[in-house]
Order: sequence, then structure tokens, then C-alpha cells
Amino acid sequence: MAKQPKMLEDLFHDTLKDIYFAEKKILATLPKMQKAAQAEELQAAFEKHHGETEVQIERLEKIFAIIDKKPVGKTCDAIVGITDEGAEIMKEYKGSPALDAGLLAAAQAVEHYEISRYGTMRTWANELGLKDAVKLLDETLAEEKATDKTLTQIAESVVNQEAEAA
Repeated sequence: MAKQPKMLEDLFHDTLKDIYFAEKKILATLPKMQKAAQAEELQAAFEKHHGETEVQIERLEKIFAIIDKKPVGKTCDAIVGITDEGAEIMKEYKGSPALDAGLLAAAQAVEHYEISRYGTMRTWANELGLKDAVKLLDETLAEEKATDKTLTQIAESVVNQEAEAA
């Protein structure tokens, strides 16, 4: 019996499982990054994004319901690697002037991964006619872009200068 070819809806579902795992991993990692951060602005940004991530997970669960699938994650090697790098920075740069710059770099790597995933998924959802999913993915994509912009502002206005000057 011939194996069924995988279609765009299969890829969408697999990627949804991937980003669901990633968001849950990020949710667990953000409090550690917040605690490690030295700059108050960075701590506040991590705290704010933690709350947003909880809502983003709820949106993903709604998308699972839209496609009539159970919300379940699939190990995302990319996010595991990025968060492992963040943990390494926290360990190697603990107490040093460059710690926050490293945390920001790790956080932006996460944001850029998420922006890529959510943009792709929004395009696929549109192609598949999943209008409600498109709306949910658009909301999350806008939040991820805003977080990335906030992190850039913190890096440029505070953190990078402190890392260099100290």
C-alpha cells in the first residue's frame, strides 16, 4: 500500500506542534532570564513577554481546535538550541557587565525564530483558508515584532553601553 503524500495541511500541523513546544519552552525560560537580567528595563521586558507568551499559547490551542487536532508539542530542536545558548550565557557571564547584552542577543534569537515561524504559518493558514487561524497568527506575529523592537531599543539605549563602559 502506497504511503500518502504529505500535504500543506500536514506541514501546517507539524509546524503548529513545533511552535507550541517552543512557546512552552520559552514560557519556562523567561523567568530565569528575568531573574538573571541586571537592567530593570530588561527584567520588565522579560516579565511582559512572559504574560504575552501565556496568551500566545492559548491562541495556539485555539488553532489546534480550528483544525480539529489535539494541542500537543513536538520537540523543536531550534528553540532547544537557542535556549541552551541563553543558559550558557547566563552561566558564563553571571555578574559581568556583558551579561544583559548576551541575554538580549539570546532573546532576540528567540524572537527572530518566532517571527519567521508565525509569518510562515500565517501564510500557510491563509492558503488553507483558515481565516480564524490567520487572525490569531497575525496577533501573535505583531506581538513578537513589537517585543523584538523593544529589545532592540533596550540594547541600544542602555545595555550595550553598560556592557562596553564597565
